[in-house]
Amino acid sequence: MAAADDLKFQEFDDAANLLAANPDATTISIDEPSEIPKNQHSRRQEPGREEDDELLGTDDSDKTELLAGQKKSAPFWTFEYYQTFFDVDTYQVLDRIKGSVFPVPGKNFVRLYIRSNPDLYGPFWICATLVFTIAVSGNLSNFFIHLGKPTYHYVPQFRKVSIAATTIYAYAWLVPLALWGFLMWRNSKVMNIVSYSFLEIVCVYGYSLFIYIPTAILWIIPQKVVRWVLMVFSLCLSGSVLVMTFWPAVRDDNRRIAFATVGTILLLHALLSVGCLAYFFDAPEQDFLAPIIPAPIIPAHNGTTVITKSH
Repeated sequence: MAAADDLKFQEFDDAANLLAANPDATTISIDEPSEIPKNQHSRRQEPGREEDDELLGTDDSDKTELLAGQKKSAPFWTFEYYQTFFDVDTYQVLDRIKGSVFPVPGKNFVRLYIRSNPDLYGPFWICATLVFTIAVSGNLSNFFIHLGKPTYHYVPQFRKVSIAATTIYAYAWLVPLALWGFLMWRNSKVMNIVSYSFLEIVCVYGYSLFIYIPTAILWIIPQKVVRWVLMVFSLCLSGSVLVMTFWPAVRDDNRRIAFATVGTILLLHALLSVGCLAYFFDAPEQDFLAPIIPAPIIPAHNGTTVITKSH
């Protein structure tokens, strides 16, 4: 039977003997992390790149986009492909809503909230909620304005739901599509143009419309001055999100083209706001008269007819 000393590793004994002979010897442990990645990480922080990181994202965000692309590798005709567009949690949606309501000057909305995980969940339900809010609030506003008039008969206008849905969803999809195509075209001519994906632009427009949901509820107040003040406030708040997002993307382009692009974005956004307020809330007053019952004709005994008045 082998002795206990024969079962020991000879290499450990040799290492112990060397340390006893030279206590100042340098040893290397496999558990110690290497210092090379730290040096490499320090080299990446170069001056003058903070602005580019703000717009385009750092290497970490690029890795996140690659991982997101791997998630969307399913064919576009499958349900799994579109399921990834709705893969967000409640905290992400709330953060993006707060970012659209309280924009931070100098911060890019896409870079801070959208680029890591673009979604269609928030824009879809924000537009749907806005459609019903504007339609219902418009009917209530019309009712309160004419309340108390004896000649007014309330008739709900259900067509406002379809008109609001067509207007809002067309704006939330067609305008981002046109803007995405324009940025892609300019990116082929000017290399410094920052390009956004179509899904990112849809997210920006969808979340920027959230402020109009509480505004539409307050539009029920039957005071035109109050309504227009609320409209201007919401327009400035949501318009600032669009400007701070898309101005860095076009500012390196020709000055006239850059200002014209931002001006067109604000003009279309203002047309949506003014159009919704003017059509659904400040439309010309119409008095729907109650149906008039014709007066009955009662024949008299002397051959004449007597017409009774009906009120």
